[in-house]
Amino acid sequence: MDKELIKQILTEQRKYILQKQVGIERNILKDIEQKIKLPSVLIITGIRRCGKSTLLRQIIEKYYKNENFYYINFEDERFYNFEAAEFNSIYEAQLELFGEQKTFFIDEIQNINQFENFVRRFYENGFKFIITGSNSRLLSRELGTKLTARYIDINLVPFDFVEFLRLKDFSSAEHDVYISERKAIIKKHFGDYLNLGGMPEYLIYNDETYIAKAYEDIVIKDIAIRYNIENITNLRELYRYLITNFSNRYSYQSLLKVVDIGSVNTVKKFTGYLSDAFIVAEVPKFDYSLKKQLVNEKKIYVADNGFINRISMRFTKDTGRLLENLVFNKLSTKYSVYYYHSAHECDFIATLNNQIELAIQVCAELNEQNRTREINGIINAVKALNIPKAYILTLDTEEVIETETIKIEVIPVWKWLLRD
Repeated sequence: MDKELIKQILTEQRKYILQKQVGIERNILKDIEQKIKLPSVLIITGIRRCGKSTLLRQIIEKYYKNENFYYINFEDERFYNFEAAEFNSIYEAQLELFGEQKTFFIDEIQNINQFENFVRRFYENGFKFIITGSNSRLLSRELGTKLTARYIDINLVPFDFVEFLRLKDFSSAEHDVYISERKAIIKKHFGDYLNLGGMPEYLIYNDETYIAKAYEDIVIKDIAIRYNIENITNLRELYRYLITNFSNRYSYQSLLKVVDIGSVNTVKKFTGYLSDAFIVAEVPKFDYSLKKQLVNEKKIYVADNGFINRISMRFTKDTGRLLENLVFNKLSTKYSVYYYHSAHECDFIATLNNQIELAIQVCAELNEQNRTREINGIINAVKALNIPKAYILTLDTEEVIETETIKIEVIPVWKWLLRD
């Protein structure tokens, strides 16, 4: 590339990032504060439009005081077909424009082939890298090969409920759940959050095209183009089916019967692409045998409820499943998550460092029709796996269920989210 063009792009991009609104402070900054001091490459991954660039902006302001950094955004179409061998031209242009600095902030680095060679070379010469990306497999494969244990991966997700409340200028205090007026406001906001989700730009601008555009960019740019997929129609059909049928059990063989796209391996590969782009997560059935986990039916959950309500083919409102999707997304930020099924089913088994921590059942309410099924499902899991804590999370039901050996706390999802 012509160096003058590179300088023009870099100047415009630096102006853009410094003028970008700092936005709602993300909770994950607490983790970053500890990790930014380490020499490791910091990789911020997450679904498109979940706020990765805004998070970089917050880091630049909070920890760099808007100075002493280089910024590059490889989503810029002018970098299309940019070759990794030309990274030196970018560095030279940065030097000439902004002087000698030791920190690179780079957005969407996975768009450049062999980027890892540049990162490693400069890292070994004392440079700090804070980079974002929207493809988990690509980033882990490339950086894992070149940097081994010298990088830290932080996954950014859409707004959680506390951040959503912050966006609404509502600061929740510990005792608000006992004050009727404050509790009513929290529940109103939770109803909105349950249906709208937490994609930042969509919530800020109240424009559904942000959700549609994010989905299209994932399907076309991150998957179809990157993996040279020609039959995009079948790809869309598979993805629309998965998003519509979130939380239901499936096998790759059963998906093949729904969408004819060649073979079970192709279905598995296409589903994996969707997971790599962070828009869905596959949840295995819990089993102490890894082999059985791989072959058993799985469930799928969607990264944000906003996609469910705007991309899926759902024609009825299913509050219970939306609650379940919300709970999974919160659990997965801290735990490895499974479902349990034997005589009865339990929605979630949460493990941390290979230790089972929680069993959780989710339903809109406990009533005469489902009470026995929901309680038996979680008791069955707790007894079989010796789980220390058990919850049934609902829309608004609250009670404590005790047997001789098991205590189950039944609380609303919104209150559980605020506890965290």
